[in-house]
Amino acid sequence: MSGQYLYPVTPPSSVEVVGEESLYNVNRIFCVGRNYLAHASEMGVAVDKSKQEPFYFLKDPSTLIPSGSAISYPPQTSNYHHEMEFVVAIGKSGFEITEDEADSYIYGYACGLDMTRRDLQLKARETGRPWDLGKNFEESAVISPIVKASDSGIINEGSIELTVNGQTKQSSDLNLLIWSVKEIIVHLSKFYHLQPGDLIYTGTPEGVGPVVSGDKIEGAIEKLGNIELTIK
Repeated sequence: MSGQYLYPVTPPSSVEVVGEESLYNVNRIFCVGRNYLAHASEMGVAVDKSKQEPFYFLKDPSTLIPSGSAISYPPQTSNYHHEMEFVVAIGKSGFEITEDEADSYIYGYACGLDMTRRDLQLKARETGRPWDLGKNFEESAVISPIVKASDSGIINEGSIELTVNGQTKQSSDLNLLIWSVKEIIVHLSKFYHLQPGDLIYTGTPEGVGPVVSGDKIEGAIEKLGNIELTIK
């Protein structure tokens, strides 16, 4: 097939990489739901790892914005929430990956914010509908520069925290993930051929809550640095 595009082509979404001039071009954004027991509990849901599998929702790469952004309060919500997350960046193609292989597919790590229109998400959950209106909307995936795994080493533990206007709202440890990064990569690769450029937002700890115009959100993950977002 040949010919010109009908509309201007949007450049691919990308993320800065610490110590690299080249950008990490983003293919897909997978998000793991309810991956900390305390967060699942605060959302009114019980999670039993022995009887359940991880579940996912996707955000479009166009929703991605860099740390340090200042964004407007989103439309059609009155309950806009922060969710601090540990992000894994995939670095090579793989399908039906084994647990022994999983670490080798990790290109690097970043801090992320899964910003959520909570009222719309809960309405969808109550009616058995998809979460897209609550999760997959403009400027809802915030990310810090990626730290290469070759520099950080494989990360399985470390503090993850978030403050709003200087007040601590979320504070936990990555070792409290219900499904570890290895387990997520293994499970997700049963359903998708993972590709370089795939990001995995691994879930948020307890303490999620609303933000309003004028708020400044700051997060940090041990070994990875900080992430910031201002709501105009």
